[in-house]
Amino acid sequence: MTIVSTHTQATTAAPSGTTLDSISTLVCRFFERSAGRWMSQRRYYTLNIHEPQEVESVIDIDFLEADHPDLTTLAAAHGLPAGTLRAGTHIRWESRYLTATRKPATGFTTIGVGEGDWIYRDRGFSSPEPVTAAVNFVNPETMRLVTTYGQSVFEEEIRLVGDKYRTRQTIATRAGAEVLIGQYLETRMTD
Repeated sequence: MTIVSTHTQATTAAPSGTTLDSISTLVCRFFERSAGRWMSQRRYYTLNIHEPQEVESVIDIDFLEADHPDLTTLAAAHGLPAGTLRAGTHIRWESRYLTATRKPATGFTTIGVGEGDWIYRDRGFSSPEPVTAAVNFVNPETMRLVTTYGQSVFEEEIRLVGDKYRTRQTIATRAGAEVLIGQYLETRMTD
């Protein structure tokens, strides 16, 4: 079952002078510029718990061309015809928690972009089911995503800061109440 997000006009409005068709082009460029290995330092604030969680991750991001087999699989998971997705990204991570007793975590996800203002994910943040996210841009370096399923909403903002840094912020809301804020600094790693 595919979980489809809903969004309002306010979350998908294109920046001044940008058409919805060009949003997919901006996503493709953003994915391509994000390719590489990153060290992510992040802090999660669970709003009903007073102590934040600190996490370090190594993240590998691969840019996927339109004909990549992972995008064909992703399109099929969303019930889309083959060739619908213009480009995508495959992300792998290894994380360790610095302030909690949780075990290290590894994982991966595939994300694709078609035409317009949607991206397609192979899984949600807290769901193994495929999800969609509304996407827009504050400027070409700052992508905003809104993913909605069940009673949860995840708002993300990812910003490229030159070629060496990315910042991210995620706000999770459940049943209309904010439950989590995640803040990230990601530094590109060199060989």
